[in-house]
Amino acid sequence: MGGYSFAVDIGGTFTDIVLRHEDGRTWVDKTLTTYGDLLDGFFTAVDASMAKAGAQPADVDDVIVHATTVVTNAVLTRSGQPTALFVTEGFRDVLYIRDEHRYDMFDPQIEYADPIVPRDLTWGITERTLADGTVATGIDEAQIIALAQELKDKGVAALAICLLNAYVNGANEQRIRDILTEHAPDLYVSISSEVAPQIREYPRAATTALNAYTRPITEPYLTRLSQELNKRGFASRPLIMMSNGGVLGTETASRFPVRMMESGPAAGALVASYYAERLGLDRLLSFDMGGTTAKACLIEDRKPTVTGLFEVDRMYRFKAGSGMPVIIPAIDMIEIGAGGGSLASVDALGLLKVGPRSAGSEPGPACYGRGGENPAVTDADLVLGLLDADNFLGGDMQLDKAASEAAIKPLADKLGTSVQQTARGIFQVVNESMAAAARAHATDRGIDYRGMPVLAFGGAGPVHACHVAELLESTTVIYPPLASVLSAFGTLVTPVRFDLARGTAGGIDWEQAGKTYSEMASEAGIALEAAGCAPDEIDYIYGADMRYAGQQNEVTIDFDGDPTGQQDIDSMRESFETSYEAQYGLRLPNMKIEVVAWRISANGPAVERHGVPELAASANAPKAHRPVFINDAEEPVAVYDRPALAAGQTMAGPVIIEERETTIFILPGWTASVAENGCITATRA
Repeated sequence: MGGYSFAVDIGGTFTDIVLRHEDGRTWVDKTLTTYGDLLDGFFTAVDASMAKAGAQPADVDDVIVHATTVVTNAVLTRSGQPTALFVTEGFRDVLYIRDEHRYDMFDPQIEYADPIVPRDLTWGITERTLADGTVATGIDEAQIIALAQELKDKGVAALAICLLNAYVNGANEQRIRDILTEHAPDLYVSISSEVAPQIREYPRAATTALNAYTRPITEPYLTRLSQELNKRGFASRPLIMMSNGGVLGTETASRFPVRMMESGPAAGALVASYYAERLGLDRLLSFDMGGTTAKACLIEDRKPTVTGLFEVDRMYRFKAGSGMPVIIPAIDMIEIGAGGGSLASVDALGLLKVGPRSAGSEPGPACYGRGGENPAVTDADLVLGLLDADNFLGGDMQLDKAASEAAIKPLADKLGTSVQQTARGIFQVVNESMAAAARAHATDRGIDYRGMPVLAFGGAGPVHACHVAELLESTTVIYPPLASVLSAFGTLVTPVRFDLARGTAGGIDWEQAGKTYSEMASEAGIALEAAGCAPDEIDYIYGADMRYAGQQNEVTIDFDGDPTGQQDIDSMRESFETSYEAQYGLRLPNMKIEVVAWRISANGPAVERHGVPELAASANAPKAHRPVFINDAEEPVAVYDRPALAAGQTMAGPVIIEERETTIFILPGWTASVAENGCITATRA
């Protein structure tokens, strides 16, 4: 047999799998995420899909790809082992002082995420590297040996090293690591000159600390994953989805777990790009709503934007600045706590709120019957009639509507409304939250989101997308095949990719730039070859972070080729000012420009793993009609099975289309049509 590949995406509530045969047939499954041991849920999903296909482990001779929340979960729950930080003497409070900015000048109650490394595990090292990279003071070996013993005495498992100006010259950091390798060989050591060699001391320290904190978790996890796959007879080595929208081997992922922080969401953005290409759409809004969070990503020119900075663990109303900065390449998207498991409540002002707290999979929404008592979005959807209690996950998971009503009742009493009206309010509030986040994300980037087609996926996305699209003034919503597990499918159509950035000492030094690009190309090439790419299959894209001299912020641009060949400053300036004007609305022609960091993106060959849509030979009538609470009144709504739909079939809203893992809800005033490629497109006049 043979010819199989599969992808597993572990989310906050569900673990999704897509098993694909080379002829395009696919089998999918969805199981609750197992927090105690994520691999339990992983292999539960694998076994279920393999049984459906009648396949054996030896038949999986194509890729095995994995997107996981293990890194994010470790940070959010602070479940890592004691981690220490070495900084230059005098900079011990870098993680507490942060960047000295208040992200909201007029709110006296703002909060910040606690540093991942406490102050009592932070040490200042006697050393100094100057801004131009000159080592003014070397490492005192005796000091490091003494600290190695102190780290052991305190039970420290991992160490981050972030020294002043190490982004220009990391010799002192490397020297410390060499000493510790000899005197504390069991210590997981991460150095900023490898993890995040860029300017700005606090973001570099925070990123390196996060990498160190998660290494003792991810390295054993990925090692166990590889060993278990091998033990079960799978020949392929797993590839890991990274935040930048590429996949890499477990060796690189283990050394740089911080690059996996946005693993699952990145896969969703990449699959949106995949569908933009297949559908011939230059612009698209990716809308991925799962059980815990909702993600929105803008696809321009059929590709998502990769940013060099994002935040994790935002503590205060998901505001930018309230989390920890991570300066590694990642898909530029916005993520908020709005999913099927997001909990509803009434605040002190008597207003209905939804999220960001989530019921997750343990205990889950009240209707799961696993001990959840607080109402979640899924409970509201069930009470409204959007979900079928007897057909959730194809009937494999029975929902308890009475439990949902009981959970919503206290909120209804506080608000003075009926249970159904309160459920409708939860539905509308969570949709407004997601639309507001998408608006802000687009506006901040100078992009007009109005009229953008919306690609809806995730377990809860198809239920809510039509209303979110209305709020965004969009007239088109696309529901692709495998919508519920589309992020997992996205990892199967994602090429191998590795992005690197190296900070500069300022200005534009062509000789140093050539050396930097050569080093980055070599490092990226080694990583891609380890993931299975042949050297002649690797394509390199050159870029840089540029700004007007003296400014605080920069913009990232890509060049047509290696800029050190032509050394054309005018061409670089034009590329920079075009991007700068798009973001800020002006140019400053009399200002000097400078490069803050050189970037390189190494890409493997394009991946061709298309699916075969399941369509009926002819149109079928609705399988049933179900009362749905719409606009303060119940009305009967036609319910269709998605596999029973035929190409060319149209349905006027309101209408519900069910598949095993998700439900599509088309609002009144919209018309759904089925394309030959299996996509269902809802349009509004």
